[in-house]
Amino acid sequence: MKYMLLIYSNPESWAGLSAEQREDLTKSHRDLTRELEDHGVLVSGAGLADPITSRTVVVRDDTRTTTDGPYAEAKEHLAGFYLVECDTIDQALDYAARMPDAKYVAVEVRPVMDSSGLEM
Repeated sequence: MKYMLLIYSNPESWAGLSAEQREDLTKSHRDLTRELEDHGVLVSGAGLADPITSRTVVVRDDTRTTTDGPYAEAKEHLAGFYLVECDTIDQALDYAARMPDAKYVAVEVRPVMDSSGLEM
């Protein structure tokens, strides 16, 4: 079963980190990525650019409107993801709990649907 481990962040939590904490966070991600690769569960993963670079597209009455920035008005934003293939959701939750971001904001674990629906 594939799971998305969605990493959330916010500017306040990032700004509140010391240079050493930011360095530790980066190292922790490198180490976890290596472990996920070594265990053969990592499908894909990436960090996302700052939300200010995003665009939101809405189509209403066949008219496309594009606005700058994220659609949702929230402090938190999606900062990155890992796509993993795990035997159980508990295994995915264990990996999510080991992400350094879980200490600062949150990591959401969500099953990935295949073309016929949930793979459950």
